[in-house]
Amino acid sequence: MKRVAVVQSNYIPWKGYFDLIAHVDEFILFDDVQYTDRDWRNRNLVKTAAGPKWLSVPVRRGPRGRLINEVVASDPDWPRAHWLLLAQTYRKAPCFEAVAPAIERLYLGCRHDRLSDINRHFLEGLLDVLGIPAHLTRAEDYAATGARTERLVDLCRKAGADEYLTGPAARAYLDESLFDRAGIAVRWFDYSGYPEYPQAHPPFDHHVSVLDLIFNTGPAAAGHLKSAQGRAAGPAIS
Repeated sequence: MKRVAVVQSNYIPWKGYFDLIAHVDEFILFDDVQYTDRDWRNRNLVKTAAGPKWLSVPVRRGPRGRLINEVVASDPDWPRAHWLLLAQTYRKAPCFEAVAPAIERLYLGCRHDRLSDINRHFLEGLLDVLGIPAHLTRAEDYAATGARTERLVDLCRKAGADEYLTGPAARAYLDESLFDRAGIAVRWFDYSGYPEYPQAHPPFDHHVSVLDLIFNTGPAAAGHLKSAQGRAAGPAIS
């Protein structure tokens, strides 16, 4: 059995994104679809003393309807600026000293222009920090055809998938019957039930970048995911 997820790339996403990756055999970055402004593609939240704050990769203006993989960063100095803000925000976090060198290398070693490449750079680097083995590919590698669900089915078929894992938001648009006809089972990921962890600035917020979890819990970060052995929050997949 091969389980696949197909998701647009996000910049330093929240822990649930990495948990989804950990539950599949192949994670396909779905970046040959339309880019949306003011979305998770180029920004995410970190927790500060003043509350959640957006960290955004500055991108060049482009035509309406451009694809995610066509978006380009507009300022080559943004990685250093982001790292300095993160260092200032989390310098007093319990595990900052332990994980800061790896995160700093990730930022200062980012030499990419395309947003898709930037996001993949951070996904792969943070998966390594979390100790999660993963197989990331791009939708472009498969030249899938069709619209909406038809295209997802074609991607899964070409990737050799027996199961397609997706989040609950997809229930609003996914046509499961098309997967059924292709012999691919749809599985639903449950993002509820994550445990809280020491977070410097209350109230607690689950929906911030995974960097918050890493700076606050260090080597124990992966243990807060449902993919970790011994989790007691109930089944993650239905």
